[in-house]
Amino acid sequence: MAGDKPSAIEAACISKGMRMTEQRRIIARVLGEAQDHPDVEELYRRAVKIDEEISISTVYRTVRLLEDAGIIERHDFREGRSRYEQVPEKHHDHLINLRTGEVTEFRSEEIERLQETVARKLGYKLVNHRLELYAVPLDDKKT
Repeated sequence: MAGDKPSAIEAACISKGMRMTEQRRIIARVLGEAQDHPDVEELYRRAVKIDEEISISTVYRTVRLLEDAGIIERHDFREGRSRYEQVPEKHHDHLINLRTGEVTEFRSEEIERLQETVARKLGYKLVNHRLELYAVPLDDKKT
């Protein structure tokens, strides 16, 4: 890891003036490389493979710090555990498979326009939103 180009999360931390210990760098790198939306326990499992000295409490503290700084965002996908992702450059929504927990990111211009229209009709200007769709596969036999 030493000498590697900083991840986007590391770069965001540095630009905000955060002190970056080696363990924070590892956690930031693991989060930045995640293709899924890991929870703290999963982040810990991945980070400890790189540095076995990292504690779960260090992961919790680092995640809280990154969230408070607006670098990552927390999602609660009805599982009783918070999952995290880097704050995206472009807005996207999530579809959660209730059978597997898999999260699919998507963007729909039609949905975006509809939300703006609904807000305007109700007398509001939409400034932010979060859309989570909970679904089961169409071929799911357990309906």
